[in-house]
Amino acid sequence: MNADLQDRRAAVGLVLIGIASVQFGSALATTLFDEAGPAGTVLLRTAFAALVLAAVWRPAMRGRGETTWRAVALYGVCLVGMNLCFYESLDRIPLGIAVTLEFVGPLTVAIAGTRSHRDVIWVVLAAAGVVLLAPGIGDGLDALGVAFALTAGGFWGAYILIAARIGRGSAGLGGLSAAMIYATIILVPFGVADAGADLLHPGVLAAGLGVALLSSVLPYTVELEALRRLPERTFGVLLSLEPAVAALVGLIVLDQHLLGREIVAIALVVAASAGALSSTEAVEAPQS
Repeated sequence: MNADLQDRRAAVGLVLIGIASVQFGSALATTLFDEAGPAGTVLLRTAFAALVLAAVWRPAMRGRGETTWRAVALYGVCLVGMNLCFYESLDRIPLGIAVTLEFVGPLTVAIAGTRSHRDVIWVVLAAAGVVLLAPGIGDGLDALGVAFALTAGGFWGAYILIAARIGRGSAGLGGLSAAMIYATIILVPFGVADAGADLLHPGVLAAGLGVALLSSVLPYTVELEALRRLPERTFGVLLSLEPAVAALVGLIVLDQHLLGREIVAIALVVAASAGALSSTEAVEAPQS
């Protein structure tokens, strides 16, 4: 088997691991909202993730150029905006719908990077799944929660582009650690204002560590590795699984039962992701 093809398949596996980890982390995060609030939960998640990542990949940024520092700073801002807005939406609307609305970011990246008619088919299928997974928008669905989710989607799209630049650049995984530290500093006033002394409660700290491992450490690490091997457009379309996995986690963890159209939506986004993978393999396969 072609070595490049093996790398692409391994990268797809890394993306799937990241997707599942993020959604279980999101479900765990909702248990902290009563005590720490959305902003306090994001602060704990980011701070613990920064500590773990800095221990594993020391953020050796000395001697890096201004361009690298700017990219790392932008990455940190994207992490703050994406996670803070998402948790604020998750506090107001269901997990599956929040993720569905947030998905407009990576879907836009996928559309912008399209180069063939076949890729358009996969994007259209993913978009159809997103629509079916978002019933009742504008009809009893918290408007502020929707706005937060859509804003998180914008930051998510920017995150994909900047993460690819950092992952392939000289900063590497040390750049991720540095960005996470920067994001923690930005989040301190928001988290303290939201949670206060509850941030130091042992149970809250333990849950915050779990959220950090599931929602930040594992997925951000595997996604950066995947982006070294996958085109940004393919990565974006593969992330179409996010709404489907969120709906399944909502069912398993939060007891949010699926409707018939949601099952159809899951099938559509799975088909879109499988199509994106098969397109990539077809292009990368050795010529006979």
